[in-house]
Amino acid sequence: MSYVRIWIHTVWSTKKRVPFLRKEIRGKVFKHIEQNAKAKGYHVDCINGISDHVHCLLLLRSGQNLSDIMMTLKGESSHWINENNMTENTFGWQNDYYAVSACVSQLKTLRHYIKNQEQHHRDREYDFEKELKKFSMT
Repeated sequence: MSYVRIWIHTVWSTKKRVPFLRKEIRGKVFKHIEQNAKAKGYHVDCINGISDHVHCLLLLRSGQNLSDIMMTLKGESSHWINENNMTENTFGWQNDYYAVSACVSQLKTLRHYIKNQEQHHRDREYDFEKELKKFSMT
């Protein structure tokens, strides 16, 4: 039996970076994504974000495909948000996403970073491209 544990840090944004994820719905959306992932056999270790993007730490196991997981998490959550009228306008995610493998020795630091997204973005001028480059270099 194969033993596979590949940690992946993913980031995806709302369509056209519209700040749909208001503070009052973010927690509900992230909880729903976690529950849906669990129901589908995917492991979301932690998830958080701000009004226009999401960070998620996933664990890939044997036989799982990152592209399928992302399509499921994004597609189903978008449908759920719209079905529950959580935003004034039709909600959507950008088609693309960012994903990079995460080193086991850095998981604690990465979890802290993900869990503290609001503080992180409040403390510095936000630049999505710079943020992604930061994680691409580590």
